[in-house]
Amino acid sequence: MGFDVEPITMIVTCPYCLKPAVLEDSAAVYNGRSYGMIWRCAPCDAYVGTHKGGADHKPLGRLANGELRAWKIKAHAALDPLWLGGAVTRRRAYERAAELMGLPEVHIGEFDVGQCKRLIEALKEG
Repeated sequence: MGFDVEPITMIVTCPYCLKPAVLEDSAAVYNGRSYGMIWRCAPCDAYVGTHKGGADHKPLGRLANGELRAWKIKAHAALDPLWLGGAVTRRRAYERAAELMGLPEVHIGEFDVGQCKRLIEALKEG
């Protein structure tokens, strides 16, 4: 008795080379340690994690190369202490960041390098 498995029909495109990314286990980029599935473009060293437990493997944001991953870490380092300390809720911290940037919402997973830099500066000034 086998399971009926629906084929993955989602196509995730690498923003650097514009070729389709490949769905694979994150162990490929984390020295053999698995944190779930990722969409990856190996030639561009770009990848993004997927929503846990989702059969559709929806990406958590856009594929990021090494430079963008470093800026996303810096953006989170600037934003996350606002809510991790408990002074405000996570939702409120992200709402405030969106206000400071003049955006309807902030999702670092979707940001490019320039947006990460703008968020960091906005938080310093705001």
